[in-house]
Amino acid sequence: MYVYCGMSIEVRQLLKQYGAQKAVNDISFTVNKGEIVGFLGPNGAGKSTTMKMITGYLEPDAGAISVSGIDVKKDPLAAKKKIGYLPESNALYYDMYVREYLGFVADVHEVPDKKDKVENVITLTGLTPESNKRIGQLSKGYKQRVGLAAALLHDPEVLILDEPTSGLDPNQIIEIRNVIKEQGKDKLVLFSSHILQEVEAICDRVIIINKGRIVADDTLSNLQQRSTTTTVRVRFKEPLEAEWLQRLPEVNAVDKIDTHTWHLVTDAPESVRKAVFHMSVEHNLNIVSLQTHSESLEEIFRSLTAS
Repeated sequence: MYVYCGMSIEVRQLLKQYGAQKAVNDISFTVNKGEIVGFLGPNGAGKSTTMKMITGYLEPDAGAISVSGIDVKKDPLAAKKKIGYLPESNALYYDMYVREYLGFVADVHEVPDKKDKVENVITLTGLTPESNKRIGQLSKGYKQRVGLAAALLHDPEVLILDEPTSGLDPNQIIEIRNVIKEQGKDKLVLFSSHILQEVEAICDRVIIINKGRIVADDTLSNLQQRSTTTTVRVRFKEPLEAEWLQRLPEVNAVDKIDTHTWHLVTDAPESVRKAVFHMSVEHNLNIVSLQTHSESLEEIFRSLTAS
């Protein structure tokens, strides 16, 4: 039994099977108001299947889902009213004009002040230049914007966005990124993306799924701290031989960038930084820069989903 506690998604022991294959295998997580959570995984990992179950488009074989305290299985219509959903396929009516389609979606949701709301989402999602066209005439990027506008029209508490920046050029990605960040201030957002730099730019927390199971659910900073691979990048004013750095304690490997710049692979970055500093003092070397680099989200993702 779920107790309403404001905007939230609660997923408990969710299972979806296709024959012998478990597309989603006993996963659980919670997302709360004000969170923008990146939902990541390789193709076929179970991301879209999970999102379809949360939004009520697919029924789970086992487990429970609630959206803002509403059981999705028991009251799917009430749950859907809380959700704005941009599916990966983003099915649209290509013969309809942009305003006509958004007006139709507004009617489905019984949105008050329909005309004003439609104009607001057109402006918000950057559709104004193309708003007088039929949807079928739009580029893939603008079709994505129409799907996002439709998801936002009824001012939902929960946004489920499956590949929201698919088909967008770099400038459009930044615009939609800003829309998502703004929406995340007073809603909760769960979105999937293959563009990991986007996730790093927008999210504090990521959930990584692989072969139907959750393999990580944490803040990005915690995942990077837990990572076993850290690099200390040091640049000296003077050219240096690799042997000097290989002799330092706690250095696992030395990668030469050029005769002045080195990457030192270590499990103890602070110890290595101190050792580099002491070596520079002892041998009268000038350090130009000294930085610690944790694994990127892409590197963490690859290590968790490689098998």
